[in-house]
Amino acid sequence: MALDTDANGNLTDPNAWNEDIARELAAADDTMGELTQEHMDVLNYLRDEYFTNNQNQPMERIIMKAMSKIWGKKIGSKDLYVLFPGAPSKQGNRIAGLPYIARKGGY
Repeated sequence: MALDTDANGNLTDPNAWNEDIARELAAADDTMGELTQEHMDVLNYLRDEYFTNNQNQPMERIIMKAMSKIWGKKIGSKDLYVLFPGAPSKQGNRIAGLPYIARKGGY
């Protein structure tokens, strides 16, 4: 299926996203493997933040704290970069079907 994306590969309509589209976006990314439940936890968290918190796109430290809470264990940024080697906040947002965000770092 042809996805309508911007120049950065982000969906132009975040409402068009579903898990199959996430898998398609991840498959098109050379740095991503098969999506796991941990990937989906991050993606769903990012989408929830965007849609229920005034289009918030959290930085990596906030994502890390949220995933530590969801997974019931303390994680570090390295854990998130294993899942999203292209930066959890940027690559994660892209795979989650959210708009491109131009910022540096996560702290």
